[in-house]
Amino acid sequence: MTRMSLKKARALGIIPGPEQQKQPAKEKPKGNLKERDIQRQIKEYLQWHGWLVVKIHQSLGSYKGIADLYALKNGRSVWIEVKTPKGKQSKDQEQFEKDIKAHGGEYMVARSVEDVMGLEG
Repeated sequence: MTRMSLKKARALGIIPGPEQQKQPAKEKPKGNLKERDIQRQIKEYLQWHGWLVVKIHQSLGSYKGIADLYALKNGRSVWIEVKTPKGKQSKDQEQFEKDIKAHGGEYMVARSVEDVMGLEG
């Protein structure tokens, strides 16, 4: 597993630096973040907290609608579909979610890093 330095985690905004703790953070409105930015934040946050996170690339032969991220920690696995605050799952993504849940798997739609902060492995 790749470990991230504390300095890099602070630079990416995953954890607050000393200067951010003293004053309120100036956040960009969540609506301005692109899906890939949210996905990167989620992936790095989970990795920082000990999860193995795999980014899934849709390609020829892939399961249609497969989730963007697969996370694993201490035997717990979670499929994570990343969307912007206004993003909507496609029909294929909804079907993938149903298939995962029908087989006892865990699936979630995350619209920000805050959505995965409650995951424990």
